Amino acid sequence: MSAKNTAQPKNPAFDYTKYRPFAFAPKITNRTWCDKTITKAPIWTSVDLRDGNQALIEPMSIEQKMRFFKTLVDVGFKEIEIGFPSAAQVEYDFTRQLIEGGHVPDDVTLQVLVQAREHLIRRTFESLKGARRAIVHVYNSTSKVQRDKVYQKNYDEITEIAVQGATFLRDLAKEYPETEWVFEYSPESFSQTETDFAVSVCDAVCQVWRPDLGQQVIFNLPSTVESSTPNVYADQVEYFCQNLPMRKHVIVSLHTHNDRGCAVAASELGLMAGADRIEGTLFGNGERTGNMDIMVMAMNMYSQGVNPELDFSNMSEIAQVVSECNQLPIHPRHPYVGELVFTAFSGSHQDAIKKSLDFNEKHSEETQGVWDVAYLPIDPAHIGRGYQDVVRINSQSGKGGVAYILQRDFGFNLPRWTQIDFSRVVQNEAESRQTELTSDDIITIFEKTYLQQNTLALQNYQINNDENEVTFNGKIVKNGETLAINGKGNGVLSAFVAGVSEQLGKNIHVINYAEHALTQNDVTSTDANAVSYLQLNVDGEIYSGIGTCSSTVSAMLKATLSALAQAGV
Repeated sequence: MSAKNTAQPKNPAFDYTKYRPFAFAPKITNRTWCDKTITKAPIWTSVDLRDGNQALIEPMSIEQKMRFFKTLVDVGFKEIEIGFPSAAQVEYDFTRQLIEGGHVPDDVTLQVLVQAREHLIRRTFESLKGARRAIVHVYNSTSKVQRDKVYQKNYDEITEIAVQGATFLRDLAKEYPETEWVFEYSPESFSQTETDFAVSVCDAVCQVWRPDLGQQVIFNLPSTVESSTPNVYADQVEYFCQNLPMRKHVIVSLHTHNDRGCAVAASELGLMAGADRIEGTLFGNGERTGNMDIMVMAMNMYSQGVNPELDFSNMSEIAQVVSECNQLPIHPRHPYVGELVFTAFSGSHQDAIKKSLDFNEKHSEETQGVWDVAYLPIDPAHIGRGYQDVVRINSQSGKGGVAYILQRDFGFNLPRWTQIDFSRVVQNEAESRQTELTSDDIITIFEKTYLQQNTLALQNYQINNDENEVTFNGKIVKNGETLAINGKGNGVLSAFVAGVSEQLGKNIHVINYAEHALTQNDVTSTDANAVSYLQLNVDGEIYSGIGTCSSTVSAMLKATLSALAQAGV
């Protein structure tokens, strides 16, 4: 049995007894959401320009809003909440500019937010004059804490506020018959409202709007403050869907926040629980810990083979617009978009990635193009990210990562035994520098270690092929001294090694040899098109060498001298 943690907090103010378990979970015994999966995209609604904007230290200018709006359209949003036009002149002006300037595509619907107060609703309808189609989103808070402590009103009084707001919307919309109106109502703080009361309030709104007679209606169920585990929120949503009398005539929408770090999970489970529509922001900007991140939820679907109906193929450009307009950085570990999310520093991870990619390339017919790579949930290239993001080298990296970079960036396909040898060199360098090594650092170390040793050099040679034997006659330069190399063997390499062994007085044997064409030599400091890898046993010790040249034979001989230089002969 493990020991119980009895540590006491250093600060007595850190007192968990001040809190109580979540109290608003509905009693639901016939839940179905836990047996479902997400198979199609919901209706997506961006609230970046309203809910996201109100949470910024410096709210967006009209110019920034316009830039952001056009990005949302490019991504594929068909419903965009653009602001709170009754609350600020800049919001009103932006709404008018969108409509009067013809910036709203025919398949995009504007959405605006307003409190359930007549003069604010009237101002809202004025701002939308001339819109082809618009969603007017009215709300009032229904939670127990707000009823008791903020408004000090009972159930009936809170319900009356909702009914009055719904009535104002219904009546004022008739003054603008040129626009196709959609009515949306949020029992704000739905997550902290008794679910049966939320159903009751929304049913009262239904009696005013009459979706059963053709009025388009959305009921939005906000997790305004995330207060429970996602499964409880899913129960609340399913209870609502099961018990709202006019459920089949309305769209049920979700709007989750991230106070517990579970906004995406809550929306995913809520979608399984019966919701049709999702509100959120790109990259999760919003009050406190933020809104639900639509990009993450959409890409989660994408990674499961479900069409998200949003286009994030140009993720870096989208991220730049969002970051600049919000004036907020994007965390390097942010799912899908962060600088480091496809990066592996761990040696074992790098090795698994390299082997997976190699396998897929060699077995393309077998894999049929289906993405299945260790540690990479999606192909970075699908969202405009390069494979340069995948493997980066520090002191924790291993042979697989180093080999991957040399192959990807410079065309060197190191055999395993050379990978092991060179990874030790790289690790020592990374530990010495105490920093990450770049691709340029790796090739510099590689060339210095194997290709630019200056103790041994090949000068000239002649090869004679007899019927059963190869004779090598040539010269090498050792520390400025020219040495004659004469040897015989069953091949050029064995003849050269025999001659070198005799001249240097060393016991030398070839253990491993590999070669390949070097097709990416334009990115290295060499002008070679052939590379040879050699592993030698020199007086009982193992050394690796690499040689490059336009001639395969010369590359092989240079690799031998490279290994001998490692041996210090």
